[in-house]
Amino acid sequence: EIVPALSSLIDKGTIKIIDILFAIKDEKGDVSIVELNDVDGDGKADLVSITEVNGAIAEDDVNSTAALLDPNSSALLLLFEHAWAAELAQSVRNAAGEVVYMERIPAAVVEEALAAGA
Repeated sequence: EIVPALSSLIDKGTIKIIDILFAIKDEKGDVSIVELNDVDGDGKADLVSITEVNGAIAEDDVNSTAALLDPNSSALLLLFEHAWAAELAQSVRNAAGEVVYMERIPAAVVEEALAAGA
């Protein structure tokens, strides 16, 4: 379900993927890293098992995330750009403005604030 959801966001221009990895821990505790790349050149991402992390996501981040996994589980490590935000920021700069600060607010914080105000 994850890959089609990501593909939809990419196709709609909502996000731009910078780097993406899956860390998978098997029942024995062995970890494998799977990356999405366009290996065959057809314009679509292919799942590729890799042994060395070379992308924008640091190997230390992959290793520390994998260490937290229970056997028979996996994690998605995703570095992406909010394409809509980049377009808005460019529009601000085109109007001689300056984007001073942007921050992502975690969903849990928003939910807690909404619940407190209800």
